[in-house]
Amino acid sequence: HEASAVLVHLSRGGAEVKIFAPNIEQRDVVNHLKGSPAEEKRNVLVESARLARGNIQDLAELKASEFDAVIFPGGFGVAKNLCSWAVDGKNCTVNEHVNSTLQAFHSAKKPIGLCCISPVLAAKVFPGCEVTVGQDKNVDGRFPDAETASAIAELGCKHICKNVNESHVDKANKIVTTCAFMCKAPLHEIFDGIGTMVQEVLKLA
Repeated sequence: HEASAVLVHLSRGGAEVKIFAPNIEQRDVVNHLKGSPAEEKRNVLVESARLARGNIQDLAELKASEFDAVIFPGGFGVAKNLCSWAVDGKNCTVNEHVNSTLQAFHSAKKPIGLCCISPVLAAKVFPGCEVTVGQDKNVDGRFPDAETASAIAELGCKHICKNVNESHVDKANKIVTTCAFMCKAPLHEIFDGIGTMVQEVLKLA
């Protein structure tokens, strides 16, 4: 959902888009019908190709000099495959190509967009940055993962509380974040929030 929403909003904004994913094995495979692990192996790049309709490249080939901005859509795959947050929390490690991509865009002063759980990537890679994953308290049961905000603060970053239809712009670092599915909200509200993130990224690009 996050990837599709990002692509729709980028299309609406007139952006030319290329899609990348790391060529690595997934940490695990989940049977979403049963909600349990499946006994099989899958590749992140191969699986991501379904979302990209086959038009995708290995993240290792991405050159920041060829792009105006980068967006990491989020989803639990970020916490499992792009980093180890799902297992290690704030003590996680970030995939080397994800890390180098973030560092390259940041060094070039180019905007970085992140939604859902992916703001933890910025929190891990850029100490002192500002991000949002929604609220720092489970307001009305809508933010069941509110403790993520505390973990971000423990990494030396500033968590900014925002509603699902809002995004936060860290102007100093050109990092734009929104909570997406970190909030239990109607799909259209999540879609609109992702739209605000994409719009802010395009403004900075």
